[in-house]
Amino acid sequence: MAVPQSSPYVLFVQHGWHDTTRRVYRLGQSLADEHTEVIAPNLGLVKTWWRIEPLIEQVEQVAIATQQHHPERPWRIIGHSMGGLIWLELLQRHPEWWPQITSVSLVSSPVGGADLGRIFDPFRWGIGIARDLGTNRRPIAEQLARHLPVQTIASDYDGGSDGTVPIQCSQFRHARYTQLSGIRHDNTKDHPDVIAAIQHFWTTLPEVSGVSGGTAAVPLEDAIISQLQTIPGITDAHLRDFSRAAIWANLANGFTLRTWRHPLGIHHVFLADAQNHCRFAGFVGWPDTQGLYMGMDAIQQRYAPAAAPALPLESTER
Repeated sequence: MAVPQSSPYVLFVQHGWHDTTRRVYRLGQSLADEHTEVIAPNLGLVKTWWRIEPLIEQVEQVAIATQQHHPERPWRIIGHSMGGLIWLELLQRHPEWWPQITSVSLVSSPVGGADLGRIFDPFRWGIGIARDLGTNRRPIAEQLARHLPVQTIASDYDGGSDGTVPIQCSQFRHARYTQLSGIRHDNTKDHPDVIAAIQHFWTTLPEVSGVSGGTAAVPLEDAIISQLQTIPGITDAHLRDFSRAAIWANLANGFTLRTWRHPLGIHHVFLADAQNHCRFAGFVGWPDTQGLYMGMDAIQQRYAPAAAPALPLESTER
């Protein structure tokens, strides 16, 4: 049974990496009414630099205690940046909480894996929090969004990111996507436009089916992007280097795969549509370079245009 929106509820707001609870609590207060209990666990700025698991466990204990204290109250959840990742992990572990949750809003959360995390820890050795931030949680987010009303908010500050998290990194299927403009990552945690976007989401909550869509045909673009996202080590990239990329393969319907190699030897792949617009941007670390081109080979073979020969492969990109 759906919980009436007028019911008193608990609002969880969670800060992220290199942060404290002060500004996200202010965000919660801006959204709450007099009947709302705002809960904003303070994880400690220094502790957010090390590992995500102890942070997840800390928020988990707060959530368990809250559920015991208010067993009948619905929950609304807001996570900023890494705070959104913490709640993705928690909700995957606790499906018994789902009937109590009326909405989840992820604000500037690197769901696909933070590119900065992969840059600082390309071999995934576990350098500080980098490996945890660089983990791709898109499958978790998409599964949750099939069962819960989920919103993901991103800001385009510099033509492809909020200055920290690429726009593409916040996007995933089945969620309500809201893109804002001109707001830096640090300011999305309490910006008036973010408050307005969450309020609008609350008043227009989508229906969720709990299924993946049956046998409906998947658009070609989504199918290609899905296959790119399965390449080991792939990380969402900024769009700024798309103009430097060269065509690597022609695909059906005018799509092209394009590649660019950073001076440090980091290989990037881009998917462009027939109008020369970038539809996907990604890169892999040094250990995954061979796997990138194996994955691209598979995509070229599967989605090659019917009447056009494949482009020759550049040996320098191997």
